[in-house]
Amino acid sequence: MPSLETLVIFTVAAVVMNLSPGPSNLYVMARSIAQGIRGGAIAAAGLALGSLVHVVAAAFGLSAIFLYSPTAYLLLKILGACYLIYLGVVYLTSGKAEVDASQEVAPPAAMTPRNILSQSFWVEVLNPKTALFFLAFLPQFVDVTRTDTTTQFLVLGIIVTLSAIPCDLMVAFFGGRAGDWMKNNQSVEWWQNKISGSILVGLGGFVAADVVTGKSDLFS
Repeated sequence: MPSLETLVIFTVAAVVMNLSPGPSNLYVMARSIAQGIRGGAIAAAGLALGSLVHVVAAAFGLSAIFLYSPTAYLLLKILGACYLIYLGVVYLTSGKAEVDASQEVAPPAAMTPRNILSQSFWVEVLNPKTALFFLAFLPQFVDVTRTDTTTQFLVLGIIVTLSAIPCDLMVAFFGGRAGDWMKNNQSVEWWQNKISGSILVGLGGFVAADVVTGKSDLFS
């Protein structure tokens, strides 16, 4: 286990980092606008589960493959970008082609909590920069003179994951309130899916741009 002093300093650093606006916040916002506060909260849980996969991988050294295999890193990044864009297109193509205030606006396609959880999980798992982030960030707080380095990695990684949940839930609350307002205003309800879809497509586009230019740090 890390020392108490290390845990305190690391937890503060993790909370500050997770409070900074980032891609996970935008993703949860897109989900909560489309599926309400509950949907956003489930999305936050899915991201946390996906993050834990990277934590375990970093702890046991599996993520190091991305440091030595640019091809594997590039491939996973392309898959992640395509998946985000696909989810965004699903939103953008749902509902009516145009708003007609005199008619009922078609509701967004229903999604089960399991669907949201699964999609959010894979969004995070298919983000190779999360793996590299843990490899770069966690070792700064690991005491290599001790024999329990794997345990230290696991504990620190879990702290990062857990400290992100309250931040994402806050985003889900405000995003859900915005989504509820849209649902209660027929003239803007059609835009609900369009906003969510645009955010997801935008995130996928940034990841794709990173593949092309290698300069985007959106998912750092």
